[in-house]
Amino acid sequence: MDPDLHPDLPAAGGLPAAPEQAGSTVAGEPFAVLLERLTAHRRPAGAVGESGPPTPSMLRRLAPTLGLHTPDLFVIAGVDVPGDLAPVDPKAGRHVPNLVRHAVALPFRQRTVLRRYVASLPPQERAVPFPAPPPHERYPDGPGAVLMGLARNRNLGWMATAKTFFLVTGRCWSAVTYGGVGRGTVPLTAGLLADFCAVLDVPSDDLAALTGVALPDVSPAATSSTAGVAELIWDVRRLTEDRLLAVTELAARMRR
Repeated sequence: MDPDLHPDLPAAGGLPAAPEQAGSTVAGEPFAVLLERLTAHRRPAGAVGESGPPTPSMLRRLAPTLGLHTPDLFVIAGVDVPGDLAPVDPKAGRHVPNLVRHAVALPFRQRTVLRRYVASLPPQERAVPFPAPPPHERYPDGPGAVLMGLARNRNLGWMATAKTFFLVTGRCWSAVTYGGVGRGTVPLTAGLLADFCAVLDVPSDDLAALTGVALPDVSPAATSSTAGVAELIWDVRRLTEDRLLAVTELAARMRR
């Protein structure tokens, strides 16, 4: 922690998806096909030495090799996210947009300090298991379902997703429209995929390979004003509601 940047920093004191046996993922394709896509665009392309239906132990082993967050690979594979990998507090997600509102107003260096502070906080026990998605957040197989599953993996429901996208990318969509992305009734365009890349902290090449949608040559969302924000959104999924509110207040003070 750099006290010169902000001297009054305080001291650091199961997500269900498709059934595992079906291996249901993007448009119902087998996990082996998606795994091939994830490795094919890497240079050099390397075999990961895995075959067969995805299992929790396989996914935990593969995620670091692929450079993905382990819970995200569960979502991509269509396997229930284990309780120990789910967001800690379902009540905290609604406050993420307010944190993002302050974070995007900070200089990048201050944003980095904020992330370091969050990382320094000790882990907290979850009070309740992370709930199953409500009926309106259960989607048919498809690229949009995976993207919205990744958003939920960041503790973002429809409303929090809409607010966060607006703050990070400027996309002004209703919460229900993002539900349409998950259901496949709203087309997944190159620009929309670029915006998901800006919010999700997942390598853009991986999302392009998984969805089959080519990214635009230049992403308007990739600006210095939002650098590190996607990573912060991921970082705070491990915080309880009270702790996230405290971090948000700290971010607000850092703007002054």
